[in-house]
Amino acid sequence: MAKIVLGIATSHTPMLNTPAKDWPSFIDRDGVRQFLDKEGDPASYEELLTRADPRAAPELTPGRFAARHDKAQAAVEELKRAVRRAELDTLIIVGDDQKELFYEDHLPSILVYYGDTIRNVPLSSNFKGPEWSRLATARYYEEKEPRDYPVDAPLAQHLIGELVDREFDISSSNGLPPGHGEGHAHAFVRKRLMENPDLPVVPVFLNTYYPPNQPTPGRCWKLGQAIRAAVESYPADMRVGIAGSGGLSHFVVDEELDRGIIDALRRKDGTALQSLPRKKLNSGSSEIRMWIAVGGAVEHLDMAWSDYVPGYRTPAGSGTGLGFAYFQ
Repeated sequence: MAKIVLGIATSHTPMLNTPAKDWPSFIDRDGVRQFLDKEGDPASYEELLTRADPRAAPELTPGRFAARHDKAQAAVEELKRAVRRAELDTLIIVGDDQKELFYEDHLPSILVYYGDTIRNVPLSSNFKGPEWSRLATARYYEEKEPRDYPVDAPLAQHLIGELVDREFDISSSNGLPPGHGEGHAHAFVRKRLMENPDLPVVPVFLNTYYPPNQPTPGRCWKLGQAIRAAVESYPADMRVGIAGSGGLSHFVVDEELDRGIIDALRRKDGTALQSLPRKKLNSGSSEIRMWIAVGGAVEHLDMAWSDYVPGYRTPAGSGTGLGFAYFQ
């Protein structure tokens, strides 16, 4: 039978596509951003400055930027090696969509893509932003021409059917609009963790960012469990991986939340993960839902390795909690 033999959870922030010298440049955006603080309440950059985490300021030197950047890049490479060693037949990728493919006129809570291929396209020439940001964003995508990558369509259709049988109301898609390609969450896994372009994927989309139909933490855990059961009912001898792309806390770094997530996953504490306050899982921190879904899918596996880098980038404590883990 098919079996999930590898689980991956990874951040996918542009910070991971950006050299250390450009990390301070994020203040151009953070300085004017409307934040949600660690409790999930609205806050301006100036308000965050008045109650900034004291751990942030010492991290804002060229030496500390470089050290944290190097540690994060080494973690990405460790995940890439884990994918290589697993010798997968298929990789399920669970990621969010930030109005790259789906908008308010059709915003699915959970969607499984089942086309024969999925396209990755170069960054639009209409990208608005500074050069450092353009270069970082472009690393998610093809350099020159669109490219179609294989999808394990039979397994995807099987997942859809099995998830419906398990009372998940699944949206589905078998193609992308003309000129569009996979979004950054799925593209990060492809471009940074997958060495074999012929490895088929099954793209799963969670609406983490946008009310009113964000799945609850409990629903995400149960979705992971249902994906594992569906894979194990698939009548083929296959080695399947599952990767959750997103998180951890951002755009305000919350080390306690992030380390608690990793610890709960290590302990296979589904109760703790399903009980996370939904108010804390908004804005960028909403992507923690992908980690929760992976946790539900890999209860039968152990966390083999993890790493965490508090990605502070401004005196206000803004940035991204850079988290990485794999299960086998």
